Amino acid sequence: MSNRVLITGCAGFIGNETCRVMLEAGHDVAGIDNMNDYYDPGLKRARLNRLDGYSQFTFSEFDLVDDTRLRSLFEMFCPEYVIHLAAQAGVRYSKDNPAAYVHSNITATSALLEACRQHHVTHLVFGSSSSVYGLNVDVPFSTRGRSEHPASFYAATKRSGELMIHSYAHQYGLPATVLRFFTVYGPWGRPDMAPMLFSKAMLDGDSIPVFNYGEMERDFTYVDDVTECIQRIIMNPPSEYPEWAGEQGEPQTSSAPYRVFNVGNNAPVRLKDFISTLANALGVEPITDYVPMVRGDVLRTCADIDDLVTAFGYSPSTSLDVGIGRFVQWYRDYYAS
Repeated sequence: MSNRVLITGCAGFIGNETCRVMLEAGHDVAGIDNMNDYYDPGLKRARLNRLDGYSQFTFSEFDLVDDTRLRSLFEMFCPEYVIHLAAQAGVRYSKDNPAAYVHSNITATSALLEACRQHHVTHLVFGSSSSVYGLNVDVPFSTRGRSEHPASFYAATKRSGELMIHSYAHQYGLPATVLRFFTVYGPWGRPDMAPMLFSKAMLDGDSIPVFNYGEMERDFTYVDDVTECIQRIIMNPPSEYPEWAGEQGEPQTSSAPYRVFNVGNNAPVRLKDFISTLANALGVEPITDYVPMVRGDVLRTCADIDDLVTAFGYSPSTSLDVGIGRFVQWYRDYYAS
């Protein structure tokens, strides 16, 4: 059955692949993206070109804080479901450019929430981040665990988005699901992330900065696993849970129609092992420069995904070898290297 799905950040890495998956499932999709130049807009245009063959896709280029354009789109398209993936990404960039994160991750999310409320959206899915766990050292990270101490301003704005969304779920009954993504990678990825940065450096014969001397660990999650998760969840909005009560309730649920899930592999990989896997797939010998950890980074991420498995019978499962192999094939094709 066709449904009307609005996807923000549709020219972004996860957003573009989510558009493709929703379109393949037969839904009508409206995409929004402001096409900013945080990284190469040419890559964003190339992603959008992948959607040209779908007659049920429409694209609008504007910033979510433009209330007039946003209101007009909601009135014309009347979305039943909204997948909010637009954001200013990047942990390290947030250290020097905090205003960009307030604009894109807080102000824009607030504008979208108000539009969802006014147009009685059936379900809002929000792409959050494992970075919200911040200084929490209880690994694997559980949605029942603490998230009050973000280590970067990026993480603080993503956590703020979660809290704003809960308030709308509570005050207005807007059904909402928060997905905390763990280090998503794959074809068509972002140039500021490790697979792209490291691949370019290795092929150019440049050295790679290896933070915390290679002992950092990340729960790498392949993009197809993420979009499969979104597809399973979007048509299943949460219900109110009146039995939930304050101190007795768990933070990943609420009396409101609101819930939180981790989306990760539950299999952290050391940075040095990730580099080795990528180098093997590229067929090169990496040149490494071991350096201390940067303030704002976290040492280890690992997702507790038990709730996701219980609720939807699904868990991300693509191995790093398989995922990196697919990424390298795309990278060589796209950059002709």
